[in-house]
Amino acid sequence: MDIHAYVVNHVDAPFRWEELTVDEPGPGEAVVKIVATGLCHTDLNTQAGNMPLPLPGVLGHEGAGIVTKIGAGVENVVVDESVPLELAGPLACGITTGAGAVLNTANPGPGESVVVYGVGAVGLGAIMAARNSAAATIIAVDLHDSRLELAQRYGATHVINSGKEDSLERIREITGGAADYAIECTGVIAVLEEAIEAIGMLGTCLLIGGAPTDARFSADHMRTLFGKRIVGTLGGSRTSQEMIPALLALWKVGRFPFDELVRTYPMAEIEQTIRDTRSGEVIKAVLILE
Repeated sequence: MDIHAYVVNHVDAPFRWEELTVDEPGPGEAVVKIVATGLCHTDLNTQAGNMPLPLPGVLGHEGAGIVTKIGAGVENVVVDESVPLELAGPLACGITTGAGAVLNTANPGPGESVVVYGVGAVGLGAIMAARNSAAATIIAVDLHDSRLELAQRYGATHVINSGKEDSLERIREITGGAADYAIECTGVIAVLEEAIEAIGMLGTCLLIGGAPTDARFSADHMRTLFGKRIVGTLGGSRTSQEMIPALLALWKVGRFPFDELVRTYPMAEIEQTIRDTRSGEVIKAVLILE
């Protein structure tokens, strides 16, 4: 069948609107007419050559739409019809990844502390999730006061502007020594290494942010040997069939207001959407197909 999609033909190439042909759905597959799709930083990293995805390719993995055809064995591709599709798409990746890292991978116990480095869409998803957990101390670290104000609004008990104060020293003051969990959402190696330092013995640092391909980081051997854990997490550490309904249930009762992070753009304005995403003008941009 013939479709239209934005294609990136090579590294640093622009998104080009092209006609493509796709196969009919096979077993376990479905054809979805996309109505809305979130723009994820992973898409921009791939365009820049910092993710190992072969090009040319069609990017975008936060889509929501209407199922038009299904292959054999497909039984659960459907979300609640009352949910606006421009909100359903972003739960396919970024926001859910941040939330799931807290709720599933970390799962902080009563009174424990969580530090979130980088409070864009992923980090704010983590903050909202931490507020729904047993954690008592929720610390947001970022360079932008506007993002930190949002973090406080969504559950952070403390905020640190790392451009204005020593964030590691401040975390130690707040926690009385070290954090139990650090959620690293920036992909900046220096920040990642600080996140590892921020946790104490038996603490856990969760890696979410996408660093460039072949990036490496280091950690103090002795302090890590004594029980620190450095853990990668992907997609919220659960399936979409588990995470999306769970977060939507929290959203419906006002406990996960991720909709307030979303700004919609017409699909034709993809370049402006990219500029606003890169500049931080928008937290979570969603493209609408008209």
